[in-house]
Amino acid sequence: MAEIIFSSGSVEISADLIAEGLSIAPQDVPALMRAGEITSLHEQGVYRDAGRTRITYFYKGKRFRIVINAEGDVLHRATIDFGDRPLPSALRRPND
Repeated sequence: MAEIIFSSGSVEISADLIAEGLSIAPQDVPALMRAGEITSLHEQGVYRDAGRTRITYFYKGKRFRIVINAEGDVLHRATIDFGDRPLPSALRRPND
């Protein structure tokens, strides 16, 4: 499976890519998402960022952010890991 697929107005990202960004096993991703332990934020770019999509995943003290273009190419990816400390609420807001 490709890492990123656009389908019917939604974005599908492989569990492997999410797992890599959050440092967890790929097979754990679906169950953690269903349980609400991995949450996400989806943002569409406007103006100079038109055509770009930013998706942020949160899990425990980690934030994994990925920016992709309209073709599904990864333009940027970054992980912030606060270890055992909770993720600061400021990092859960859009446009950080």
